[in-house]
Amino acid sequence: MTDIQKRLFKLKDEKYAEFQSRLTPGVDPELIIGVRVPHIRKLAKEVIKEGKYREFINTLPHRYYDENLLHGILLSEVKDYDRCVELLDKFLPYVDNWAVCDTMSPKCFCKNKERLIADIRRWSASDHTYTSRFGMKSLMSHYLDDDFETEYLLIPASVRSDKYYVNMMISWFFATALAKQWDAAIPYIEKEKLSVWAHNKAIQKAIESRRITDEQKRCLRTLKIGI
Repeated sequence: MTDIQKRLFKLKDEKYAEFQSRLTPGVDPELIIGVRVPHIRKLAKEVIKEGKYREFINTLPHRYYDENLLHGILLSEVKDYDRCVELLDKFLPYVDNWAVCDTMSPKCFCKNKERLIADIRRWSASDHTYTSRFGMKSLMSHYLDDDFETEYLLIPASVRSDKYYVNMMISWFFATALAKQWDAAIPYIEKEKLSVWAHNKAIQKAIESRRITDEQKRCLRTLKIGI
């Protein structure tokens, strides 16, 4: 057992491991140690301070779900954009669940918006479930406010997949886009630009949102596609 694994096992919470296992059905329960995210973030800071993170992030694949969470959190702290993307490209193929994917939020992305969009296009178009999901999540996080361009909606709208966690991300993206950029996003619903499942799920999630007005919700209810 590695030093990092030993430290993670010292933070083990069996009840939390059971809870996390229910949330990530595709992950072998035996590979979930059960470390709460705040504890993993604290460990990440310790590993960085001790200078042990380089060896850890260069050792793939990891055995445990919690190691992958730690890896994603460490990558989120990388300050150099080129290095961060390089490390992400090495790690993303090993990501096998939504929780690890969605935990990653590199801080260097905020200062590199012009370069990031090209990588987002590349990731979103990937056949790998969580690479594609990560690309679209990054687009949702960074380009639906001040840096929004109507053409960016084409990125998730162009993704066609039979993978549940890809389609859920498309739905989440468009529900958020409807809340933040209604005028640009609603034509994608009116003209049925998404798969039927993603279309209806986006409407459902938007209607559940407090950021959508009652009038907008009434409009969306008329746009559901019957199956």
